[in-house]
Amino acid sequence: MLLQARLERARASSERGASAMEFVIITAVLVALAAAVGVIIYNMVTDKAENIEIPDTPGGNP
Repeated sequence: MLLQARLERARASSERGASAMEFVIITAVLVALAAAVGVIIYNMVTDKAENIEIPDTPGGNP
């Protein structure tokens, strides 16, 4: 009975919210944005790490 009432309300109203396809598109855009930011941060950290000079340890083998 309760489920039937909900179904009737959902069918009666027009455009009550985002569809599943809209959620998929929004999620895909956010995932792509997060991946792009991750790649940028990774590249920045890698570049900085490559520029760090590490002195030879005293008494080490040449």
